[in-house]
Order: sequence, then structure tokens, then C-alpha cells
Amino acid sequence: MPVLPSCLLEPLWDQFAALLPEHVDTHPLGCHNPRIPDRIVFERVIAALVHGSGYERIADRQCSDRTIRRRVKYWSQLGMAEQVHGLAVQAYDRMIGLQLHELSFGCITKAPCGGERAGRSPVDRGKQGLKRSVATEARGVPMGLVSAGANRHDSPLLVPTLEAAKKQVGVFPEQVNVNLDRGYDSGKTRAALEELGFTGEIARKGLPAPIQAGKRWVVERSHAWMNGFGKLRRCTEKRQCVGDFYLYLSAAMVTLRMLIRRATPLYRVGRRPATKRLE
Repeated sequence: MPVLPSCLLEPLWDQFAALLPEHVDTHPLGCHNPRIPDRIVFERVIAALVHGSGYERIADRQCSDRTIRRRVKYWSQLGMAEQVHGLAVQAYDRMIGLQLHELSFGCITKAPCGGERAGRSPVDRGKQGLKRSVATEARGVPMGLVSAGANRHDSPLLVPTLEAAKKQVGVFPEQVNVNLDRGYDSGKTRAALEELGFTGEIARKGLPAPIQAGKRWVVERSHAWMNGFGKLRRCTEKRQCVGDFYLYLSAAMVTLRMLIRRATPLYRVGRRPATKRLE
């Protein structure tokens, strides 16, 4: 049984394959084992992302765990997942339209193996953990993503996350309102928003969060969707580039799923049946 429905896997692979550079065989004799096709490795990578399992568990006779590790490292160094995520965001903007007048931020996950970006988690008895800062538009489409250690404060991650979002969507509108939780309640955050010309709704420390949640629920929903991927829920990757690869790949899948859901009733031709439910 496939880990993803074909309506998600096929367009994701089509864009991914279009960005892959052509492989040139440099072996002097040409008598080595043939190279494993990228499609086979890609399906194993998606399985690892969804289930969160180790490469040894998803390897088989067609593809070894070493091949998966080498290919993931190579793809992450090329920035493949970030480019695919950018294409998904652009497609959503072109077909549905991004609502950039409202931005929302803010998620700590486990990182038991440590790594370049891991830090002591303040909510997990000091164990190793990762924090991801995600900027979403008004409907929850993830745009900018930044990973850091769990011991990092939220405020310094605001500007890098906005810069990452701007890289994906281009220019922000003149009037932008940023919705932030109490972790961003600091003078540094307000100074950064004032410098950028944005307004901000920041939850105050010491007040009950549900009363002042406002429009931040969309980013919490996006975090919940991304936590459905095992590799993000419990990251075991030590290299920063590989961790970011899975982060952007999951964001691309979330964006693509939202695009399919919203585009199906708008672009359905005649009596064409509806798309099967995306589990």
C-alpha cells in the first residue's frame, strides 16, 4: 500500500524530477553496478518521511540504506526540497491566491540523536530537541521555515523566518499584520516589526492563551499537519541540511494537499468526479 495517494505523489515527483541535474557516469571502465533510479530512492525517502523509520527498515533488494543516505545528502546539498516547496507555493498563489495580509508564526520536536541544530529542550526534561519557526499566510499555507535548537528563544527567529518567506513569495503587501504567541512578547520583536513596517498582534505573557489566540490557529494547524510526518515528529538526522530537506519536503506536501483541496471544486470540468479523500 503506498504511503501517499497518487494525486500527491505523482505531481510531487514530477516537479522533483524536473529539477534534478542529469547524472553523468564518470566510472572509467563502466563495469560497476548500475545506478539505482531516482524514482525508486524517492519513494523510499517519502516512506521514511511519513513513517519516521530508519533507512535500514525501508531498504530492500531494489535499494540499500546506504544508497538512500547518499542520495538524500546529495539532494539536500542541492536544495531540492526548498525549490519544490517554492514551486508549490507559487502554484497555490497562481491558482488560489495567497492571503499575505495576515501572517502567523511559532513548535518544539524531539531530536534524540542530537545533531548540528539540536539543543536542550525546555519542555522535555532537557533532552535534545529541535524548534522550527514557520510563517504561514492567512489560510495556513507554510511559506518561510527556519530550524533551530529547542533552547533558542523565539524572538531572534522572527526576522530569518520572514526573510525565508519573502524568498518564496516575493514582495509582501504594504499592510501586513503578524500574529504571534507569547514567546515573541519582547521588545526585540516589536522593534523588528516596526523596522519592517508591519503591525503585530502578540499574546501577552501571564494571560490565558485561548482567550487571545486570535488568528494564530492556522499556524498551529499547519504544525499539527507537519507533525503527522514521523521524521519531523522525532528527528533522527544529525546533519542540518538533511533535516531542512525533510522540513521543506513536508511543507511542500502540506501546500500541495491544500492546493488540491481548494482547487478541486474551482477547476473541476463538467461532471468529473471529485478527488478521493486525502488521508
